[in-house]
Amino acid sequence: MDLDLFRFYDGKGGSTILIALAIVFLSGFLLSKITKMLKLPNVTAYILAGVLIGPCVLDLIPPMIIDNMSFLSDLALGFIAFGVGRFFKKEVLKNTGVKVIIITCFEALLAGVLVTLAIYLLFPKMGFNFALLLGAIATATAPASTMMTINQYKAKGEFVNTLLQVVALDDVVCLLAYSIVAAIVSGSASVKIDAIQIVLPISYNVLFIIVGLLLGLILPMLMKNRSRNSRLIIVVGLICVVAGCGSMLDVSPLLSCMIFGATYINKTKNEEVFKDLERFSAPIMLPFFVMSGMNMDLVAFKTIGLVGVLYFVVRLIGKYFGTYISAKMTHSSKEIKNYLGLALAPQAGVAIGLAFLGQRMLPVEIGNTFLTVILCSSVLYELMGPALAKFALVKSKAINLEQINNNVVSEYVVREEEPKMVVTNDLHVVKVKHRR
Repeated sequence: MDLDLFRFYDGKGGSTILIALAIVFLSGFLLSKITKMLKLPNVTAYILAGVLIGPCVLDLIPPMIIDNMSFLSDLALGFIAFGVGRFFKKEVLKNTGVKVIIITCFEALLAGVLVTLAIYLLFPKMGFNFALLLGAIATATAPASTMMTINQYKAKGEFVNTLLQVVALDDVVCLLAYSIVAAIVSGSASVKIDAIQIVLPISYNVLFIIVGLLLGLILPMLMKNRSRNSRLIIVVGLICVVAGCGSMLDVSPLLSCMIFGATYINKTKNEEVFKDLERFSAPIMLPFFVMSGMNMDLVAFKTIGLVGVLYFVVRLIGKYFGTYISAKMTHSSKEIKNYLGLALAPQAGVAIGLAFLGQRMLPVEIGNTFLTVILCSSVLYELMGPALAKFALVKSKAINLEQINNNVVSEYVVREEEPKMVVTNDLHVVKVKHRR
């Protein structure tokens, strides 16, 4: 629309940043009140708020702020991945480990194969390399909105454990599939890509997995005899280190932070730091999803055409039936078989990063179409993903439906803390219980 409403407060230094942040937080909060009445997850509200205040509608945020807030993506993914790590307990993995690997491989690879075949058969002029790269990226699933929905509704149980493990392992399958496909494409395409560009990302990911493992082993020692606030500061600091180093090397912090969290929980069996981080992360997650909405380019939707629609639909079909077939093969529960695939719709982070690399492997015009398809479909997946995840969680009975109807699930839970010691003026020690 080119309203440029941000001009009324732009160019004021720190004041501009604070006002922009206020708009981001308040728009997300206010819209969440509306979506809550519609019984939609908060993530949907945050993304829609981003679209509303972004360049395509009201244009309330200066472009410089939007560009310089990209670090939120890495930080939020680091928080999310660390939280996912707590679901990789040894006892849980013993029960679901093999099943999770089979389900992950089936749902990811079936989506990739179906997308490749559908795009190539219906749009042969785009070329096999185009279809192959789209298929490789179709394997990925983004955990952010799914994790947020799980946290909002306090979902738990076997379905949630399996879902989070599948989502986390999806990126491993995607990286392996993409590296193989990229090698094939770079070997046959006229635009050559140096092999080191394929090997380096894999090497960096392996390195970061090792870093996550080491941090998980070291963290218990760093947190010994520390106060609750100090423990939280240490964890946040280490996640920032991983996210920052990953950003420098163009490596997603997902795998490293997930291993970090998984190692820590298996070494200590202590979930307190995860609960503290969950409460602390709200002011990070809200602007992260609002920013995602702001980066949405509505004009680009005009250019994706039937290719984008086909990719969007076929990937969903592949994810659902890949999960259904593999869950049936592994004798998983009816809930996992029927509903897990619906919660695997979101696609962002890793997929978008790989899309930029894939664009360079294709001729200019086809490469631009390729990137646009991934970017636009990722936005649509992120918009509908939370609603599908909530539906799957409700149908699988991972969410208490009565809580949703009473509209209390996302409110702060009042809980009793440990009694605190207070010294009065007459030197008597009194135990005081207080609620937060």
